[in-house]
Amino acid sequence: MDSIDSTSLHGKVVVVTGAGTGIGRATAHEFAALGAQVVAVGRRPEPLAETAAAGGSRITPLPADVTAPGAPDQVVDAVLARHGRLDILVNNAGIVRSAPLGAISQATLEPQLATNLIAPILLTQAALPALTTARGVVVNITTSVGQRAWPAGGAVYAATKSALELLTRSWAVELAPRGIRVVAVAPGAIETPIGEHSGHTPEQSERIRDWQIAHTPLGRLGRPEEVAWAITRLACPQSSFVTGVVFPVDGGAVVA
Repeated sequence: MDSIDSTSLHGKVVVVTGAGTGIGRATAHEFAALGAQVVAVGRRPEPLAETAAAGGSRITPLPADVTAPGAPDQVVDAVLARHGRLDILVNNAGIVRSAPLGAISQATLEPQLATNLIAPILLTQAALPALTTARGVVVNITTSVGQRAWPAGGAVYAATKSALELLTRSWAVELAPRGIRVVAVAPGAIETPIGEHSGHTPEQSERIRDWQIAHTPLGRLGRPEEVAWAITRLACPQSSFVTGVVFPVDGGAVVA
């Protein structure tokens, strides 16, 4: 039985990027269930509205493209204007544009760098004063694939997430004197729409899914709610002595 106090996040203000679907949506719902006020950030208003509708008054949708110039400051300013504080930042937004070496173009490379790496850096930087005041938490969402080879066209995606893991460890040390904890959660193969948005055909998606299951010792895909559980628990006060960790939620894929 989970012994977490259901009121342990009461009054906390959380920003979740990429909150319109998948892991981001599940994370927003879990934080809201634990008593937090959640600002759900994403590019598309319609999925964000669906996320917010299931969270009642505890989830506020904030449509924003975190890669746009000035967007990180605008997101933080909007959160502070509404709630007056920011306690937890979840850098979840991410995209995949698969291409093997030899076929990588600016069109596949730049959006991944902008969304998966540059946006988390600039958003965390924009949130730093508020997080310092709150002695808050940053949770970066990476990938378990970043700890092994991914030669089938996803290397750039994995590389951006590996870089985010290095930033997690570096920021954990750098920000500890401010009372800010920095952690990462590294999902494995999870049932989310990210593959559908990567340009794969249904046949390619099915092959990738079969390969993922074959390389996952628990023999199945994970669920967004299972990743959200790890994110919220690492962010809660009971984890106050945990920082710099990269926590895999991957059915054993990394150690297989």
